[in-house]
This record gives sequence, C-alpha cells and structure tokens, in this order.
Amino acid sequence: MAVIPTPARRRTTVAVEDYLEKIEQLIARKGYARVVDIAAGLKISQASVTAMVQRLDAEGFIKYEKYRGMVLTSSGLEVARRIAHRHQLLTDFLRVIGVADEKVIYDDVEGMEHHISPDTFKAIESLTRYLEKNPAVVSKLKSER
Repeated sequence: MAVIPTPARRRTTVAVEDYLEKIEQLIARKGYARVVDIAAGLKISQASVTAMVQRLDAEGFIKYEKYRGMVLTSSGLEVARRIAHRHQLLTDFLRVIGVADEKVIYDDVEGMEHHISPDTFKAIESLTRYLEKNPAVVSKLKSER
C-alpha cells in the first residue's frame, strides 16, 4: 500500500510557499488574510490569488470560505513557519557576513529561500550561529575583502 504524504510533507512549489508565507504574515499582523491583501502583498492580480487560494484549500493547506477569508491548517502553518524560518536565517547569514544593503539582502533571500537543500540550509544555520558567537572571525573575514 502506497503512503500518501501529508500536505506539509509533500514537495511544495515556490508559489505555494510564497502564498502560505504571505498568508501567515497577514494573519500575524492583521488577524486575518483576504484575497485583496495577498494580491497587494505579492503584487499579483486578485483573480490569480483566488485561483491559488482555491488550490491551497483543495490541497489542505488552508480553510477558505468565499467572502469570509481564510485560516491556515496545521499543514499550511507548518510550511509557512518553515519558510519564515529559512527567510530569517538567510537574512541573518547575509547580515553576519557583511552584506549591508537591505534591498540586496531581501532580493537575495527571496531568490535563495526556496531553492536551498535541507543539508545546505543546516550548514548555513550552523555557520551563522558560529559566526554570531565569534565576532572576531567575522571581523577578520571582513578585513580580508
């Protein structure tokens, strides 16, 4: 008998991850997420958001009621938090290695966060924590640039 992965364990697309991350951010900030807010945040059409929200509902990542809004399921929340953690860690990493321009950091993190393997992510996480605890190493690296 084949085992069907739970929604949070299935491979998710970049788009799904971006939507779940945005929905979680909106709920955390405003207490709710609406199609119009997601569209504005992701800079895409409301029609595209509606289609994806319906897909996310069908796949078990959110519970959506037309005209009422949506909530993340436990699977959706797990994916959203995993992506938010990746985003924050990669932001920390770029800052600790001396990338100063916040726009560059944001753009680079948006490009990397969905395309990094779990093993590479763990290595970056370990290196970041090490560098945060050893500022002398960071200073030496910066002076050698």
